[in-house]
Amino acid sequence: MEKKQYQLGDIVQMKKPHPCGTNEMEIIRMGMDIRIKCVGCKHSVLVPRTKFESKLKKVLRSNTEIQEESS
Repeated sequence: MEKKQYQLGDIVQMKKPHPCGTNEMEIIRMGMDIRIKCVGCKHSVLVPRTKFESKLKKVLRSNTEIQEESS
């Protein structure tokens, strides 16, 4: 299975929604753990990288696309 490519600043879709109702998250920190922030309620969660990769469904908007739109 192909490994999903993601980077800092990407908006990703998770398999299960956040309790506020949205399943879109923004990656705001990367390392051994990944901090993601809910796009809906702005709540942030620190998740181990292995758990994040298993719960990640797809990358909706990459950081480079977001920067191009704002330019």
